[in-house]
Amino acid sequence: MNHAECIRAGKAVLGIEFGSTRIKAVLVDESCTPIAQGAYDWENRYEDGIWTYFREDILSGLKGVYASLAEDVRKQYGVVIENLRAIGISAMMHGCIECGSDDSFLSPFRTWRNTVTAQESEELTALFDYPIPQRWTISHVLKDIKEGKSCLPEVKHIFTLASYVHFLLTGVKAIGIGDASGMFPIDFSKKDFSDKARKLFESTYGLDAVALFPEVKLAGEECGTLTATGVALLDESGNLSPGIPFAPPEGDAETGMAATNTVKPGTGNVSAGTSAFATIILEKPLSKAYSAIDIVSTPDGYPGAMAHSNNCTSDYDAWIGLFSEVLHMMGADVKKGKLYDTLLRSVFSSEKDAGGVLSYSFISGEHIVGLPSGIPMVLRQPDKPFTVSSLMCSLLYSALSSMRIGLDILSENEGVKADLLIGHGGFFKTSDVGLYILSSVTGVRSAVMETAGEGGAWGAAILASYIGRKESLPEYLAEVFKSAKMEVSEPDPYSVAGYDSYLKTFRKGLAVEKGALEVFDA
Repeated sequence: MNHAECIRAGKAVLGIEFGSTRIKAVLVDESCTPIAQGAYDWENRYEDGIWTYFREDILSGLKGVYASLAEDVRKQYGVVIENLRAIGISAMMHGCIECGSDDSFLSPFRTWRNTVTAQESEELTALFDYPIPQRWTISHVLKDIKEGKSCLPEVKHIFTLASYVHFLLTGVKAIGIGDASGMFPIDFSKKDFSDKARKLFESTYGLDAVALFPEVKLAGEECGTLTATGVALLDESGNLSPGIPFAPPEGDAETGMAATNTVKPGTGNVSAGTSAFATIILEKPLSKAYSAIDIVSTPDGYPGAMAHSNNCTSDYDAWIGLFSEVLHMMGADVKKGKLYDTLLRSVFSSEKDAGGVLSYSFISGEHIVGLPSGIPMVLRQPDKPFTVSSLMCSLLYSALSSMRIGLDILSENEGVKADLLIGHGGFFKTSDVGLYILSSVTGVRSAVMETAGEGGAWGAAILASYIGRKESLPEYLAEVFKSAKMEVSEPDPYSVAGYDSYLKTFRKGLAVEKGALEVFDA
């Protein structure tokens, strides 16, 4: 069956992921091969001290990305999408959306990027003896309780972004276990929210928060179907039929696991774009809770340890934008892709320690290094040449340095280290550079798959394709990836040593970053 026939017969599967700066849709055939794509750019807002998206942004993005996909299908195959075998929704993990009896917001959506719940995070970690990061849903709920938020008595539903979009489209209040692991502690023996933690929270703070959360579901389960209301929200043309099955909505970490075939113990992946996080699937539980390490779940309910940093590519994107502006002022017309590739590849001619240039990519706060907010900053040694290659090397090192600090906790305290890290996300668009930096920063053999550019939307489609399958998720993914091609980078000892030298200076210079926050009153 060719691709047009697959789409016409309603056998294609759709995955949609709400990323931080782009919403992406990927359509796959019966072998999970991507056959069409759609994209919609959006950007978070900083409103009244909160990083957020409005409800209208979500609705516009949903229609926009689907329209883009439908147009790609029309151009490529001359076909109108009328039916699909399944749909999967994914989104940036964590954060908090509070709704009343309907789907309207009672308070601003707080995204993963916010670092306003440090006290609540610390308090809950101690209460549960389980790491509760600032961006987790329950941290924001506790902050609301402590501040006596007036809307709390009206709250009937609390969602993550993925579970909210799923609710809009299906009317079903459900969540994949991976995304759920960014809301509240998970009991991995029962593959659900922890009853012990639930009772502790209710007895301490007087609210059964879990009762307001979606129901936890595992990969492979059917989780509602597209309603007529959902069709109107998704497909403005009205061509799509209701009744399409949905997979459990998942977080970007979990669709990243699916898209990189890293759900088995000992496997690991790095997702790097607006944020950067490394996830290693655990062979045994950690010996204790670490505030810098998240315990997350695979889509089929097994624990992983995640070192998550809020900042990654945004700062070097801004620098490349500055170079683009200079070129424009000089009358030069250089395409964006060529500019990125040229500047990024300059790192290969840089000194391995970034030539005396030190940078901090903190657009927002960074919990791993104790920063409540961020100030991007570049320092350099005056007795060393200031070159484009050294600046770019420093910016790329900085993008992954907070994540590396988290990985050090896992390797040094728990002996947890993957033999191979598979990268995906915008950081790896210029794959040879992304891999070189990742292997230098982590000291670990690194790889990207040829499908890395498809990202979490493809992972969401893979998980949707898994609905109703009898084999285990690792077995299913092994079949999907049996012919996958990878580009691999072995860590170069000189580059690893150069980065380690850079990291020592980076750690020392954090005091300067904290001082800069005081200067700018950030």
